[in-house]
Amino acid sequence: MYFCNLIEAYNMNSIVKSIQEELIENKNFPSFKAGDTITAYYEIREGEKVRTQFFKGVVIQVKGQGLNKTFTIRKMSGTIGVERIFPMNMPTLQRVEINKKGKVRKSRIFYFRKLRGKKAKIKERQL
Repeated sequence: MYFCNLIEAYNMNSIVKSIQEELIENKNFPSFKAGDTITAYYEIREGEKVRTQFFKGVVIQVKGQGLNKTFTIRKMSGTIGVERIFPMNMPTLQRVEINKKGKVRKSRIFYFRKLRGKKAKIKERQL
């Protein structure tokens, strides 16, 4: 009984993967990790007008794999921290530029939210 359920679940996952590969376009963005400073360009629709806006900040985390991959960017707007989560397969996401490669020891740097001033600096990684 249990074994049959596993086989059915495996078949369902393979069907979902094949449909996702057909319908969702794969965008080739440069590889980046937590600690990197990047700029994400995305489209905004306001009525009939379409314009491109960018969000520049430090990558806090990269989560998921394949088509379900997302990344979180944090920037400071004045004295207020702003975070935004971008799915990799978001249709309005046009391009991603890497500004600086950061040197951090963790893959999810949530401690970065509490840091202020000089402590919030991330050392640059040598290429």
